[in-house]
Amino acid sequence: MLRNPMISPKALFPFCHAMSRMLEAGIDVRKALETAVKSSRHTRLKQSIKEISRLIKSGNDLTSSFRRYSRQYPRLFLDLLHVGEETGSLPEIMNALGDYYEARVQTVRDFRSAIAWPMLQFFAAIMIIGLLIYLLGLIGSSTGAPPIDFLGIGLHGTSGALTWFGLTFGSMAGIWLAWTVISRNLTGKIFLDPFLLGVPAVGSCLKKFAIARFAWCFSLTQGAGMPIKPSLSSSLNATSNGAFIAANSIIWKEIYDGATLGKALRAPGLFPSEFLQFVDTAEQTGTVPEAMNRMSKHFDDEAQRALKLLTVVAARMVWAGVAMMIVFFIFRIAMVYVGMLNGAAAEALG
Repeated sequence: MLRNPMISPKALFPFCHAMSRMLEAGIDVRKALETAVKSSRHTRLKQSIKEISRLIKSGNDLTSSFRRYSRQYPRLFLDLLHVGEETGSLPEIMNALGDYYEARVQTVRDFRSAIAWPMLQFFAAIMIIGLLIYLLGLIGSSTGAPPIDFLGIGLHGTSGALTWFGLTFGSMAGIWLAWTVISRNLTGKIFLDPFLLGVPAVGSCLKKFAIARFAWCFSLTQGAGMPIKPSLSSSLNATSNGAFIAANSIIWKEIYDGATLGKALRAPGLFPSEFLQFVDTAEQTGTVPEAMNRMSKHFDDEAQRALKLLTVVAARMVWAGVAMMIVFFIFRIAMVYVGMLNGAAAEALG
């Protein structure tokens, strides 16, 4: 359940770029597949490509061969692969997919890099507090004095330290587990993502990334001649956002009833007025794919700026939390020490 069966973007983007270069050079698909995957360290990618090459040799087309492994390849990858094969634009499609997955990898890498130091401080604070619980309990037991509970919640000694680590690291592990299960499940994403879109700063950043991906995919699929319904479905799935994916039926119903694309995209209330005005103008001039491509770059730039700001804010919040935790425990230790002095003074006077 915890192991994601999907091949990661980190493995897909070099494979897509290599495929694009070889197909552009006119190399046979089977030979291109085998060569593109040679340098990959991803075991499932190499195994699936080996079987896909065998299926193609047996007379299957590229798309149907890949669809045999739909649990391992993203739906966007399979949809665009079909478009490329049908329209003869497979090298361009593979190159675009490579850029898309590479950008996703870089975004995650940048976020992790920005948040790494504050998180290290946070874990160090937890470890130091656990060590203090253990040492103060050890001091109390060795001197015969009552155990020192500087947290005020009954934790002291070895058992207290283990309880502290269990509460803190256990809670974080539980949150991570819940996030992993929900984020890999479409029903979970449809439930969680609308809530995240309503979170200040976080929601704005997530929405900009989703719109950038939607516009990029819609531009690519429409430019390649894909029919509107699968084009919309693929583009909404490309957002990787449950709120946008769930809007597919609402948008398609509007289009089926005769609404323009701009009017249909207004129905779920997810797209900003700036984006919708561009769509309205593009429909009037017949330049929807071109306009979507421009809007994709515009919203991607805005999303990257929003993510950088968000990481800075998140890093400072973690740092502030650690600082408050340290100050709180310093005061707690000081109060315990003052209490011990007062107790000793009372005994001396008595």
